[in-house]
Amino acid sequence: MALTRQEKEAVVAEVADVASSAHSAVAAEYRGVTVTDLTALRAKARSSGVYLRVVKNSLARRAVEGTEFECMQEGMSGPLIFAFSQEDPGSAARLLRDFAKENDKLVVTMAAVGGQKLEASEIGKLANLPTRDEAISMLMSVMQAPVAKFVRTLNEVPGKLVRTVDAVRVSKDA
Repeated sequence: MALTRQEKEAVVAEVADVASSAHSAVAAEYRGVTVTDLTALRAKARSSGVYLRVVKNSLARRAVEGTEFECMQEGMSGPLIFAFSQEDPGSAARLLRDFAKENDKLVVTMAAVGGQKLEASEIGKLANLPTRDEAISMLMSVMQAPVAKFVRTLNEVPGKLVRTVDAVRVSKDA
């Protein structure tokens, strides 16, 4: 059953709204993936903050016009499922990469982040980006290191004094 013009406009508006606020987008060819597998993928996507949608390529081209994902337009061919990361840039790439490991029928074709198109071979770079919490913890450990080293250095002065006094005591007892 074909979509009416109003339904097409609603789909384009919905995808454009999501694309305007998304951090990254990933497109994958889903030819041959079973409905139960796609349902499981959608459930994982909801829990990880990823907007997942199968959209006709002509509607997807219109939806990404004027967004940072406009660079993906030329690669939109074949049956594609689009994943938009809502929480952190790597979540959609991680979701589709992990699902593609389990299901060889899903083939990631391209991704985009920051207005740059990434090829399928570069999806690992995007998927390996740390989450927001991981990035904050890494930053905090880097910021904590100089302070911790300074405290250890300050603590070493009285420790050395105590060891010296103890060595003098042991030599006088002997």
